[in-house]
Amino acid sequence: MNHTSSWWQRRANDVAVLLMTALFLSFVLQVTSRYVFNSPIEWTLEACLTTWLWTVFWGCAFCLRDKDHVRFDILYNHVRPGTRRIFAGLSAACMVLGMLAALPGTWDFVSFLTIKKSPSLRIPLAYVFSIYIVFMLGVIAMYGVRLWAVLRNPQFGHDDEVSA
Repeated sequence: MNHTSSWWQRRANDVAVLLMTALFLSFVLQVTSRYVFNSPIEWTLEACLTTWLWTVFWGCAFCLRDKDHVRFDILYNHVRPGTRRIFAGLSAACMVLGMLAALPGTWDFVSFLTIKKSPSLRIPLAYVFSIYIVFMLGVIAMYGVRLWAVLRNPQFGHDDEVSA
């Protein structure tokens, strides 16, 4: 991995750490206020849910490597390298095309959510769920890079390499 992509990967991990820290602190505050002081704080549950949502989608799009994702590769591992290359190219193309096809509808729905606000923090729900658009763009980029790697590397799949 070159220096620039390594730097970006570390920054993406930093954001995930900040999100998990906010989640943990909100959770500790929630538990403490509820069980120690018997005075629950309303917004902490919402903060936990929102930071969890953001952590999951951010981490999936930017922190996990391709080989870290759940995959069903029983068939992939038992075919010839040339067929692996075809499978890898087709799956990457399907991911890119599927996410691109879903993007306009997702954008419309998230944009629609500007009229609603979260119950406690009063954050527009479009901000809360905008992470899904970021996730989609990250997945499109990740599988676009994988598709490019498959297309430009005739040896893709020969060394049981399942990540681009």
